[in-house]
Amino acid sequence: MTDEVEIRGLRVLGHHGALAGEQERAQPFELDIVFAYEMDAAARSDDLDDAVDYGEVTNRAARVVAEQRFALLEALGDAVGRAVLEDARISSVEVRLHKLRPPVPVDVVSIGVVRRLSRASEASMTDRTRA
Repeated sequence: MTDEVEIRGLRVLGHHGALAGEQERAQPFELDIVFAYEMDAAARSDDLDDAVDYGEVTNRAARVVAEQRFALLEALGDAVGRAVLEDARISSVEVRLHKLRPPVPVDVVSIGVVRRLSRASEASMTDRTRA
């Protein structure tokens, strides 16, 4: 069985968007990140060295949003997910990414994407690419 860690409501300013001006001025983004890893060792030892450091995962995700630039939310969500998977103990991740001030002519709270990545799907993609 694999357990999950939830990071909710991570807010970061970033320069992302396909429309004129979106890359020039920072906009607020909100992320919910759920990642899975086998946490039996951490649960038994109560030692941070046996756990995935969610502070580091949060910082890695925030750096992607703050320091990189993408036209599409899909690409940004993918980059965040791949950054989370840099910790080899994490088996899968779900990134819910919300643009809090989307440039649309109607009143919405946010517009976002959900990107799910796993080591298993990455391995099968790599196998298909080699074939």
